Amino acid sequence: MKVFFSKKFKKDFSRLDQKIRLAVKNRIQIFSTDPYHIELSNHPLKGKFQNYRSINISGDFRAVYKEISEAEVMFTTIGTHSQLYR
Repeated sequence: MKVFFSKKFKKDFSRLDQKIRLAVKNRIQIFSTDPYHIELSNHPLKGKFQNYRSINISGDFRAVYKEISEAEVMFTTIGTHSQLYR
């Protein structure tokens, strides 16, 4: 799976604590080889994020992405559950 990151994702990522950034890198690595690995809790979203999916990073942190093609995805944002789904 080829993974791309939006400007917003990169900006949000740069603001994260070092421990969370490390967890993000780890989960993205897992995602790139197995997008539906059980640790990721990969699931579709509803409402304003319809047509997007989310993976679990750690605890309350989620990364949101959209499929570009069968082999490519774009991660668009990252944050806590309450930051993303207000």
